[in-house]
Amino acid sequence: MNMQVQSGVQPPPPPTTIEDMQIPIVMMRDILLKTIFRKNLDLVSDISAAICLPRAVTQELVDMARIQKLLEATGTLNANSGGEMGYQLTDAGKSRALDALSQSEYFGAMPVPLAIYREQVKRQSIRNIQITRDQLTNAMGHLILPDDLLDHLGPAVSAGRSILMYGPPGNGKSSISNGIRDAMGDKIYVPRAIEYAGQVITVYDPIVHSKAEVEVDDPNSLRRTRSFDTRYVRCERPTVITGGELSLDMLDLVYNPTARTYQAPLQLKSSGGIFIVDDLGRQAEPPQTLVNRWIVPLEENKDILALQSGEKFEVPFDTLVIFSTNFHPNEIFDKAALRRIFFKIKIDGPVQEDFLKIFAMVARKRQMPLDEATLVHLLKKKYPTIDNIYANYQPIFLIDQMISICEFEGIPYQMTPDLIDRAWANMFVKEEEIIH
Repeated sequence: MNMQVQSGVQPPPPPTTIEDMQIPIVMMRDILLKTIFRKNLDLVSDISAAICLPRAVTQELVDMARIQKLLEATGTLNANSGGEMGYQLTDAGKSRALDALSQSEYFGAMPVPLAIYREQVKRQSIRNIQITRDQLTNAMGHLILPDDLLDHLGPAVSAGRSILMYGPPGNGKSSISNGIRDAMGDKIYVPRAIEYAGQVITVYDPIVHSKAEVEVDDPNSLRRTRSFDTRYVRCERPTVITGGELSLDMLDLVYNPTARTYQAPLQLKSSGGIFIVDDLGRQAEPPQTLVNRWIVPLEENKDILALQSGEKFEVPFDTLVIFSTNFHPNEIFDKAALRRIFFKIKIDGPVQEDFLKIFAMVARKRQMPLDEATLVHLLKKKYPTIDNIYANYQPIFLIDQMISICEFEGIPYQMTPDLIDRAWANMFVKEEEIIH
């Protein structure tokens, strides 16, 4: 299974011998036996695909298991697969596979040792990315933003350091975070699992990681493609988005007592990509406590995780962390925490001119005809009641409300002062005391 790729990021080279693997030999042998047993495999080509190792390295492992009398050749050549020799577990091999499964249910792709994974993290570091103004503008093209915002965002993203976005709610902090993700067009390699001290930690997660299309090796292409280690999955740069549900234990290794394996925490899954903490201040833990947990990773580009045994170890921390909050930073952080967040960017509501551009753009998309008298009514009668404070979410809210009313009343889409009044009443709740 020789996967080919063309990419700006240097791919992880496939191992060529057992020595290249740098995993305990007994662990490799046991994963081989468990995989053969669980998947009922008998051909080296199929075993090689299942454990994600090159055929030559798989053959070395098979030969070692034969010498230990855990595998035996079936003595039949399989005509359907180019005359490959078949293999099967001996009684001792089955017994060893069951014993190994009782210690850890993990089978399939061989894990990548943490030390080798560190090297790949350096090759595809988020800090190697240089985002141009054009890339960022194109990724944010659907948003109407103040001119100076990209002046602040561009250097922040290119530095691959932490960013705090703050400002009133409903002004697109989440959309801007997503735009930053879209601006990063290249691909990286995510290990299916990593190994540390004989323990397996699964990393690749189809919910977090978006698998990239495998590019076919074109014989006519001038640029030759390179094979890569298939213990990794080639993916878009990952984005993890958490909100009010984020708690400190989500940033720890998750141990599965049944499978006796670990699952990587969210920040390790987001390596090479972006971790967005949305709505900071809405979590159960205070923002200061959450940010304290990030201090070592943000300053030293490494994180400390702990095994069940209590043993602590270092993993690479290579993530652009974006904190987004509706609170003023001085309300939720002390000066030491604020100093450690590299860029602070205020995302304010639009000025009237930009508000009208957004309103017109949304109306066009929703096929709602604009009406000058209604807009004058909105700007002169409604907005003064809230001190003329505009927000990016308001045009979408008001237009969708008017559409709902038109559909209910069975009339063509239209905007009138009366419809704006009805829509406005749903945007704000009148202050009043409810008698219980």
